[in-house]
Amino acid sequence: MVIEVRLYASLRHYLSAGSDTGMMAADVPDGISLGELLSELEIDPAEIKLAAVNGNESTMSRLLADGDRVELFPRDFAAKA
Repeated sequence: MVIEVRLYASLRHYLSAGSDTGMMAADVPDGISLGELLSELEIDPAEIKLAAVNGNESTMSRLLADGDRVELFPRDFAAKA
């Protein structure tokens, strides 16, 4: 299944070279959790302040489905007022 992953601010260093959109598609096994996705992508969960799936805040145990959109915000992220 394919998951859309959006990385914000300092988390963009996990993207492959040449990717400047902050987005990537991850082809992962069915039934994978958000935490397992981070492991597959070699993203350190300690760097994550907020993880959202399809716009809703989610835990690392959340199971993902084909076509889900995952957004990851770093600990140093500050939303503009």
